[in-house]
Amino acid sequence: MPRSTVGPLDKASNDRLSVAPAIDSSSVSPTGADSAPVISPTPAERWAKARSFHHSRYSAALIAAERAERKLGVSVCLPARECAMTVGEIVGVLLELRQAGAIDEIVVVDAASADGTAAVAERAGVVVRQEAELMPSYGPVLGKGDAMWRALSVLEGELVCFLDADTEGFSAHFVTGLLGPLVCEAGVSFVKGFYRRPFVRGGVSDAGAGLSDAGAGFSGEGAGVVDADGGGRVNHLTARPALELFYPQLAQVRQPLAGEVAARRELLERLPFATGYGVEIGMLIDAWREVGLDGIAQVDLEEHRNRHQPLSALTPMALTVLATIAVRLEREGRLTGPQPGTSGEGGSVSQHAPVERHPLASVRVG
Repeated sequence: MPRSTVGPLDKASNDRLSVAPAIDSSSVSPTGADSAPVISPTPAERWAKARSFHHSRYSAALIAAERAERKLGVSVCLPARECAMTVGEIVGVLLELRQAGAIDEIVVVDAASADGTAAVAERAGVVVRQEAELMPSYGPVLGKGDAMWRALSVLEGELVCFLDADTEGFSAHFVTGLLGPLVCEAGVSFVKGFYRRPFVRGGVSDAGAGLSDAGAGFSGEGAGVVDADGGGRVNHLTARPALELFYPQLAQVRQPLAGEVAARRELLERLPFATGYGVEIGMLIDAWREVGLDGIAQVDLEEHRNRHQPLSALTPMALTVLATIAVRLEREGRLTGPQPGTSGEGGSVSQHAPVERHPLASVRVG
């Protein structure tokens, strides 16, 4: 794997952060002085061709048979915050999959939702854990990533599948698609979902403020699809370009910020978990470091509909994603710059990066 060197501080730009991108020249094959180079597929492109699958490849019956043969327990976890409108439908589908033998354990980890999320899930017939009750010695729960990390301490399956609890029109293929490569494809330890995410709005915000999709739904006056693939704005405008520049091996991961992920427990327990919005991008980079490209797969789940964040909320989300990436660049020696107190031009990466929980395998559960 080509490694870039640490870039020197650029004195001409007042010692601003200097970042050395990861450069992969293996895709350029010179053919002679007078001819244009032949561009061969990049490692990322070769990976995408070999490790991208469609959910229809994996039926519930196939998952049930394959995991039974390998004696693999499966846990499905839904971190939830104010998801009473959707969690009941999702749980109903999951219960059918459990009846079919495709999964074993279903756990909703609730963030003290005020809308009755926990009660809806309990009435549907699944275990509900309050996130604050998991590993309380680590203090207040710091967002979704922290809830996922703590959930690992109570989940029992050798395979763990995390799902968004606010998905509308949920289907069983979200689960079977994610589990498929883990039980059917040799060498896969980590699976990301990808999909089209329609941008849906219920109305237009104030003049000059642009579109506002706060509380957007799929019914009501003025509701409708604005762009069939226009959702996931931070994914398209922040996460994927950053990976292309700094982690080109991951450039073909279609949905790096997708909340739909499945992995082997032993891998998840070796990974640090960024809290809050940094969890998905951090987990992807760290999983790649642990198992390499060939250990990762992605599955086309077709379409995913859930609540959109208002435009005003996307800036802090994007900043958290970038800071999570930047922390990893610092660890690799590829991001240098002034430390707090040494420059009047703002703070360090650490001031913006989310808290990270150490790998669960290295800490005391309690």
